[in-house]
Amino acid sequence: MILLALDSATPSSVAGVLLADGRVVEARDDPPPGSRGEHAARLLPLAEQALAEAGVGWEELDRLAVGVGPGGFTGLRIGIATARALAQARGLPLVPVSSLEALALGAAGASTPPVIAAVVDARRGEVFAAAWEGSRAVLAPAALAPATLAERLRGVEAPVQAVGDGAVRFRQELTRAGVAVPADGSSAHRIGAAALCRLGAAGEPVDRDGLLPDYRREPDAKPPQR
Repeated sequence: MILLALDSATPSSVAGVLLADGRVVEARDDPPPGSRGEHAARLLPLAEQALAEAGVGWEELDRLAVGVGPGGFTGLRIGIATARALAQARGLPLVPVSSLEALALGAAGASTPPVIAAVVDARRGEVFAAAWEGSRAVLAPAALAPATLAERLRGVEAPVQAVGDGAVRFRQELTRAGVAVPADGSSAHRIGAAALCRLGAAGEPVDRDGLLPDYRREPDAKPPQR
């Protein structure tokens, strides 16, 4: 299987190509902290860059995967619209991937605690978070106040490591609850192409128009009430 995976749930824009031999080629844009990212300008060029570096043409792709969040409202809209358009134009099966699960999967390793919590800064004093112990969900995806997340993770019996820009921002609350957080610059805090591709290859395709973003809360900007 040859697969292209995209994600724009966080300020970073990520594209990855999974090759038939299992190798993954990644292209990404990681803006400075505090930025909302430039997904509209960066996502499609990154996809084309990853394909070129992998030596793969659009016609060789077997499927397309996209991170559906939860994450930033605008970033998710751009990522899903891009994926839908590509799937339609190229006649490709389209697979939704949990951006939080991809973040957790990318951070898991032999030396990490058994429970990985993926924590994305949701702004407005909240985080999008979920946690897994291997493939078992320990905490379902939700929008939470950092203190609430810390208390829930405190109640987990196994050791917990939290990753993501939300874990970095709210490190103090999490570490007080006994949760380990890698150093700020660690790659564990970024959604990686390898995890996106792995989940995309294992997932089931859905109808293109049925692929929806996982917002978990109302958008920051709302139309005026009449």
